[in-house]
Amino acid sequence: MTESSAFRTDRYELTMVDAAIQSGTAGRECQFEAFARRLPSGRRYGIVAGTGRLLELIRDFRFTDAELAWLDANAVVRRPTLDWLADYAFRGDIWGYQEGEVYFPGSPLVTIDGSFAECVILETLILSVLNHDSSVAGAAARMVSVSLGRPLAEMGSRRTGEYSAVAAARAAYIAGFASTSNLEAGRSWGVPTMGTAAHSFTLLHDSEEDAFRAQVAAFGVSTTLLVDTYDVIRGIDLAIRVAGPGLGSIRIDSGDLPTVVAGARAQLDSLGAVNTRITVTSDLDEYSIAALSASPVDAFGVGTSVVTGSGAPAAGMVYKLVAHRDDAGEWVSVAKTSTAKASVGGRKRSVRRLDAAGIARAEIVLVGETDEDPTGFEAPDGHDRALLVPFVTDGVIDEGYLGAAGTVRARTHNARVMQELPIEAFRLGRGDPVIPTLYR
Repeated sequence: MTESSAFRTDRYELTMVDAAIQSGTAGRECQFEAFARRLPSGRRYGIVAGTGRLLELIRDFRFTDAELAWLDANAVVRRPTLDWLADYAFRGDIWGYQEGEVYFPGSPLVTIDGSFAECVILETLILSVLNHDSSVAGAAARMVSVSLGRPLAEMGSRRTGEYSAVAAARAAYIAGFASTSNLEAGRSWGVPTMGTAAHSFTLLHDSEEDAFRAQVAAFGVSTTLLVDTYDVIRGIDLAIRVAGPGLGSIRIDSGDLPTVVAGARAQLDSLGAVNTRITVTSDLDEYSIAALSASPVDAFGVGTSVVTGSGAPAAGMVYKLVAHRDDAGEWVSVAKTSTAKASVGGRKRSVRRLDAAGIARAEIVLVGETDEDPTGFEAPDGHDRALLVPFVTDGVIDEGYLGAAGTVRARTHNARVMQELPIEAFRLGRGDPVIPTLYR
């Protein structure tokens, strides 16, 4: 592998470029769009995530000598295409929904404008990033909404691939998680990191008390002691005996959590540890977090469920050609009409229709726009909010969306736009999208 992201794609992207170069259509100006036909089953809204990562990957989408040599040796494309790939860099325009934004079926999440060849070659990369990260963010947002302001930590690195673990930690943070156990997410994206000890640390020592004393000696009484390796009641008693009533937190990772947590709180209070916090883990998802809403839990740690999208590991997004210029230079709308897979052609703008109280009531997608800047749309109603922002202009990426700063920007945006959702959006039961998407 090289530092280039160009091979994070499917072969058929390159064979389409190869055929288009041969037919003379590779340079035709086109517009592609990434959108979701539907939300994951039962979800009422989605969260856009992955845009900052995607922009960096597009920046690094270059065919170095190593990639070109492999393509040549394996006869993937012809020599003219190899020459074109050697000079490839995306030089068009990209705009879309700001990272952290709420979306609905049909929302034009990312729109790519450029030649057919330079746009189509990005399809796999765009979908792999947005489908994964938006899936995680959508699940994370549901967990945040039922946590009632209590912090959540992402702890799922051991439940997914080593690269997707970093992406998942970032997406969960954008959707409101407070921290991650993944160090690379901290280094690359500025996500706050956390973590103390697992059961193996306790089992390493001759006794649970020895393990607690070692941890407190290393990290002080503000640490979090894992108290369920053997017996929770005995573990709490030992934890307070070792650290004193000023112990920062205990963690519980097993048992009937509502019952165990209630008992743990009562026991801590009886020992004078009234400020010692209780963190729970143990295969949590949005439903089990909601079930603990009345319990004296102070923080949650979530692993498998958040990094796998809580039952929806991909957000269901697709990438389609929606318009291209004809030989006269005019835009022509195109669309797929296959049964159950139809798309809406045409250049688009979109706006979130808000009521006087600032609550979202509809997603308005304006179809058939021509050459005007789709991000410059001024809504006819003062309560409406235009949704598209520019990410890339003539091949130049807006760096405000990149890195740790871009991640914080997305997190801040998400926190704001979640306030626009109707209260019905936060019900966990199955239901339709909380607002309709209207095409005009």
